[in-house]
Amino acid sequence: MNTLTLGDIRPCLEGIIPAQIATCAQDGTPNVAYLSQVYYADERHVALSFQFFNKTRQNILANPQATLLLLHPQTFAFYRLHIRYLRTQTDGALFESMKAQLAGIASHSGMAEVFELKGADIYEVLEIERVPGNSLEAPPPRCSLLGQMRRCSEQLARCTALDEALDIVMATLTQELQISHTMILLLDPALQRLYTVASHGYAVSGVGSEIELGRGVIGMAAQALTPIRITHMTGASLYSHAVRRTLADDIALDTDIPYPGLAQPQSQMAVPLLCAGRLLGVLFVESAEELRFSFEDEDVLVTMAGHLGAAIDLLRLDGEEATPAAAAPAAPTCAAPDALLQVRRYRSNNSVFLNDSYLIKGVAGAIFWKLLNDYQQRGRTDFSNRELRLDASIGLPEVVDNLEARLILLERRLAEQHLPIRLKKTGRGQFKLCVGARLELTEPD
Repeated sequence: MNTLTLGDIRPCLEGIIPAQIATCAQDGTPNVAYLSQVYYADERHVALSFQFFNKTRQNILANPQATLLLLHPQTFAFYRLHIRYLRTQTDGALFESMKAQLAGIASHSGMAEVFELKGADIYEVLEIERVPGNSLEAPPPRCSLLGQMRRCSEQLARCTALDEALDIVMATLTQELQISHTMILLLDPALQRLYTVASHGYAVSGVGSEIELGRGVIGMAAQALTPIRITHMTGASLYSHAVRRTLADDIALDTDIPYPGLAQPQSQMAVPLLCAGRLLGVLFVESAEELRFSFEDEDVLVTMAGHLGAAIDLLRLDGEEATPAAAAPAAPTCAAPDALLQVRRYRSNNSVFLNDSYLIKGVAGAIFWKLLNDYQQRGRTDFSNRELRLDASIGLPEVVDNLEARLILLERRLAEQHLPIRLKKTGRGQFKLCVGARLELTEPD
């Protein structure tokens, strides 16, 4: 007789089809209720969310034995789990992960109070039995993703600049893992917001768009420092509505770069980028298909995020010892030098506009304004990361300045605008400002 394990029926724990739990009161009265999800804790334990003090909860506290009925979403086979309540956790990694996932779901529906997690009820799995009945053939086992992860890790270990590391991860997600919609967001520690530095698969890149910590799946994963994976949603849950916001600036100007996410996603996963327990950003993927991301995908993205987080931390001082590039690429093509480009900077938030079109704000805006002034006043075109890091007027944070990420953001925003200003990397920690127009710099009151 084959003994089933939780690993054998792991797809049943994805929350795609609600489970049923049967409990019994002290007087012998049975009670059956639906569960939104049974969480995998380890090969011998599952966790159920404690959100309400209902009849199931009362019965469990009086009689810790229960039975779960699970349905496999691919084979439609039923499995019966005999479980025993052990304890309730109100902190720790498992609790935080469950809490964050519920909060991420709540962000789609505006039901944060209903989805509030009071505790994670831990149960020991005593026995798993297959319920007799017809079922479909199990799908073939998925090919190992270890090869893709190895190639990504090897490439990250060789990269020498942050933009290379971002491109490597994006290529792995889109080409190796065949994920169509992806984003990488980094943290602005001063504003406590996440800003998009790379994306793939959207009609607009959204580079520079911002999300608050605790907002939506991305913001909750960042705030809780734990992965969040949602495998199915209702069509009414519009994620883009949950993360779009109106900025309360001192000036009545549109400085909100549109968020590029899918209007009606069915699967999403957000994984925090961490280094030494410190939040650096979020790796985010989504799909219009249900069940697109499994627990195996989560394992891969968590591993990938760990490698990327380490790379970001190691490369954050890129340019302290600048070295020339072996062969600089050709300079970008710019407009005729007699064309006029009007540049406005608003001091309240360093927002910069090019010919009335919003470009960038914050520290990246302050960097851009410094570069333009040096070019206009002194004719400078060559700069280094080191000098920017030492320039107090820019306002870089003292602890984690993310200078390289801000330069990448500025470079990509300029490229998207199709205007005659570009940043071109000329070596490690060195870059050139390419200007193909006459500049008119103004600072309105």
